[in-house]
Amino acid sequence: MVKNSTIIIIDYYMGNILSIVNKIKRIGHEAIVTNEINLIKKADKIILPGVGHFQKAIENLNRLQLLDVLNETVLFRKTPILGICLGMQLLAGHSEEGNVNGLNWLNAEVVKFKINDQLKYKVPHIGWNNAMVKKESSLFTGLSEDSMFYFVHSYHMVCNDEKDVLTQTEYEYSFTSSVQKDNIFGTQFHPEKSHDAGEVLLRNFINL
Repeated sequence: MVKNSTIIIIDYYMGNILSIVNKIKRIGHEAIVTNEINLIKKADKIILPGVGHFQKAIENLNRLQLLDVLNETVLFRKTPILGICLGMQLLAGHSEEGNVNGLNWLNAEVVKFKINDQLKYKVPHIGWNNAMVKKESSLFTGLSEDSMFYFVHSYHMVCNDEKDVLTQTEYEYSFTSSVQKDNIFGTQFHPEKSHDAGEVLLRNFINL
């Protein structure tokens, strides 16, 4: 990727955006935080962050009239996008959290953790865990299965198409921790909070 490519972070009032901006600066690039439609159309890379409630996130995207431009830019122009945490969950067709539909870019649903041993496995799942790679992807170039990533979530994605599953993580049971379908990427974990491993992953995405 050339130095002056346009990296857009979607601002829909639901994300830890500053951490992502700082990590991208550390890598040596600049990101534009915006919800302006004309700027989003010019993106070379898009990051969709997210922390909070699925239903509220969809409401915000609707209120800001961002759904059409995201569909146009990602599905038709094939601009690479990385959804992070709630941003990854929004890629699914539906979520139990609020019982609402998502972007429907992936044949998937978002469900709450169903933990049996609640003494050992707390919900939300908070802390460090690894991600077992299920298929080859440039997103994980230079990363080993010993690489650790930081998670904070109570819900996780269930993919109906196994081909979309990029990595799985164990938390009492195995769940999808990252996805890829063509130019659409998502991580349930927070690469911006995952130290060196997260930095490598974000650099890989920017350099796609």
